Amino acid sequence: MLKITKILMDYETSQVGITHMPQFGWILESDKRNVMQDSYELEIALDDAFAEKVYASGRVESDASAQVEPKETDLKSQTRYYVRVRATAAGEETEWTETSFVTGFMDNREWKAEFVSAEEEADKDNSKGTYVRRTFSLKGKVKEAFASTTALGLYNFYINGKKVGTDELTPGWTSYRKHLCYQTYDVTEYLKEGENAMGAMLGAGWYKGKMGFLEVRNNYGTRTAFLAQMVVRYEDGTEEVFVTDKEWTGADSPIVFAEIYDGEIYDASGEIPGWSEAGDVTGNWKPVSCVDFSKEVLAGQGSGKVAEMDEVCAKRIFTTPEGDTVIDFGQNMTGHIHVKAYGKPGDVIELHCFEVLDAAGNVYLDNLRGAKESMKYTFAKEGEVEYTTTFTFMGFQYAKIVSYPGTPSVEDFTAYTLHTRMNQTGRLEFSNPDLNQLAHNILWGLKGNFVDVPTDCPQRNERLGWTGDAQIFCRTACFLENTYNFYRKWLVDVEADQTLEGGVAHVVPDLLTGRPEIVNDWLLGQGSHSAAAWADVAVINPWTMYLTFGDKEILRQQYQSMKGWISFMKEHAEDYIWNYKLQFGDWVALDAEEGSYFGATPNDLTCTAYFAYSTGLFVKIAEVLGNEEDAEEYRKLYAKIVEKFQNTFFDENGVMTAQTQTAHIVALYFGLTPENYKETTINNLLKLLEKENGHLVTGFVGTPYFCHALSQNGHVKEAYDLLLKDDFPSWLYQVKMGATTVWEHWDGMKPDGTMWSPDMNSFNHYAYGAIGEWMVRVAGGLEVDETKPGYKHSVIYPRLGGGLDYMKCEYDSVYGTVKSFWEDRGDSAVLHVTVPVNTTATICLDGAKTVTDADGLAFADDGSGMKAEAGSGEYCISFEK
Repeated sequence: MLKITKILMDYETSQVGITHMPQFGWILESDKRNVMQDSYELEIALDDAFAEKVYASGRVESDASAQVEPKETDLKSQTRYYVRVRATAAGEETEWTETSFVTGFMDNREWKAEFVSAEEEADKDNSKGTYVRRTFSLKGKVKEAFASTTALGLYNFYINGKKVGTDELTPGWTSYRKHLCYQTYDVTEYLKEGENAMGAMLGAGWYKGKMGFLEVRNNYGTRTAFLAQMVVRYEDGTEEVFVTDKEWTGADSPIVFAEIYDGEIYDASGEIPGWSEAGDVTGNWKPVSCVDFSKEVLAGQGSGKVAEMDEVCAKRIFTTPEGDTVIDFGQNMTGHIHVKAYGKPGDVIELHCFEVLDAAGNVYLDNLRGAKESMKYTFAKEGEVEYTTTFTFMGFQYAKIVSYPGTPSVEDFTAYTLHTRMNQTGRLEFSNPDLNQLAHNILWGLKGNFVDVPTDCPQRNERLGWTGDAQIFCRTACFLENTYNFYRKWLVDVEADQTLEGGVAHVVPDLLTGRPEIVNDWLLGQGSHSAAAWADVAVINPWTMYLTFGDKEILRQQYQSMKGWISFMKEHAEDYIWNYKLQFGDWVALDAEEGSYFGATPNDLTCTAYFAYSTGLFVKIAEVLGNEEDAEEYRKLYAKIVEKFQNTFFDENGVMTAQTQTAHIVALYFGLTPENYKETTINNLLKLLEKENGHLVTGFVGTPYFCHALSQNGHVKEAYDLLLKDDFPSWLYQVKMGATTVWEHWDGMKPDGTMWSPDMNSFNHYAYGAIGEWMVRVAGGLEVDETKPGYKHSVIYPRLGGGLDYMKCEYDSVYGTVKSFWEDRGDSAVLHVTVPVNTTATICLDGAKTVTDADGLAFADDGSGMKAEAGSGEYCISFEK
């Protein structure tokens, strides 16, 4: 039976507040093999009976079930649209499958609301919370109502005493003055006939709070403010619009203090009962003032907002050798703690969050640097309360109980992770439990650092959108979670924060460029943008998203940004050798000089390698978009960069001038090694590996590609050996040390429990988790075909090894689940494969001598191994090795 299991809109099942016609896709399932879609019908209407259609494709003869883009359809603002799809394949037709989406403002000139604030200019250095509110009357029965809201700072929106939606930390972090997201909610169920009230709680957040390791305040403005516009449509066909304006009033909230780094202080005596309900309320209310802020930069956010995602119960409460009472949640994470307690007026709950215990088993706070990560609640009356923070988040596994009324028990403390709402799409399972833990750590590193922007770490006074970390980890992230809308939103800021010449910031949103405060900083005084491997995020991330989702839209959206970055490198290169101001190089590599963070590989080499790599990718992107003139121009540029790289960094004997692991890795992986020098280069890399007793000494540039450089050149065994090392330095060393996330440093914690350094030692830093990409693409064998991306055609080629009995790897693609599951039985092996409906795959058998059960496929040896072409379906293939 053929059926559609779900409809996707810009790769999500729900879009509320979208400001463009989304791309549509759908997942097909069938109990037959070799099923390809023959046709589809897509309809969009203003009603669920589809009587008022705004778009009807008719029957379209096509196998497209992703990136379907209705053309020439005008959408109304703050309106729900109903969607239905059906398709035919293999002589069958599906039933109609339905969904809906809601628009935000299709034109920002429709905004009538004003940003309103309960703060004064004198509050610029104050991190208190505030309320804003107003009452309003509804004249009849409501058919539907939608509210679009945002803030300068952080906000929670309330109607009639109830928080609207489940989003947290809205509107997130963007380059406010150039790009500010707003959220749209269906608020029909919150309203009633007659008197109503709506309001918001506001906090400093990223907008005016202390941000960055230089701890500068008021980065975007000095006063928090709220913006809301709600349309109410009545059953009689009329409508009313309610907006934030000078009629609103404001007051201080019980949140005395709230900051991203330092946590939150809440005094319940400051609560105002019924503050967001109709009727008279107590409290020191005063008229709001309006804040002048451009509405031209507003952008509707249909999905990808932060929410509470995972519940983690406290595992134990114990006393440290120094006498502190500590809660252990058993998992390093990013989020906040829900606390239950019974107290009387004046009693205090106070917790200080942190990541690890020191060598003696005591509370370790040094690696938090200036961040306090605390929460404090003061009782106003006797009774039981449940409290959690509102406008902050912490990176932690442990919490020190500074104060608590009564005797605490594990049942009183529950942690919830906070990160962008994304579905997990990828899963890995190994017969080796250490590798399973590593896969877990990589996933939880993502969860901990995808709090609206891809941060470097979630605990210390940094938590910035470092572009290098985001680039390095992108392919792994795109496998593990549905990151499309997360990255798409952030890449808008990458472009918004580019310099006029096209330079790309070190951190996005950019808190560094043009800031006089950084001039005397020991590092960033040398330059605040355009570092190789960091700035290349402008090209590599959109390309990776294209491969993962098959989506050309992200390439179109970011095209000028990509082109600007390539042009910047070209303009600042000297005879095609690129090196500009501050470069991080092979950051925190272990071959760095004592006391240095900079690896031994010369910047000229790493920078020029990335210059070539990004330019080569841009050529492919121009070709995909049909921009032949650009493709030809940059193809010539690419050839010149490669020629210069080869002439500069290889001697006449084919030996690289830089004898580091990373130099050889990037030359091999980026395709920069002359063909006649390839064997010499890989052999020298193996010698450099042997010199370190089989260990890596690479940093941010070399590590992501090390195993690839080996496996792509006939050394799969050595790649597995590297992956499976479990002493320092290695991925599994961290696992053996009890890590539940990936660390910033290979030896963040030494075998004796002492720490690498207090100044830069995060225990939740996902960059080295980029090994997940190799685990998926090589060990698991799930590979994208660049000519048919998004797994429209998959290449399933798992490489057996590492002493593993089995490995399972599966990914929920835009077409459905593609799966590779192999079992190594010594002299034989079994490969289980799932190919989604409406896709095909090439299945390759690693080291197969004879296929004993082809399960209906026709395997043949093409000189590189046994291969077969497969249509959709499930297969179980057995072969002799």
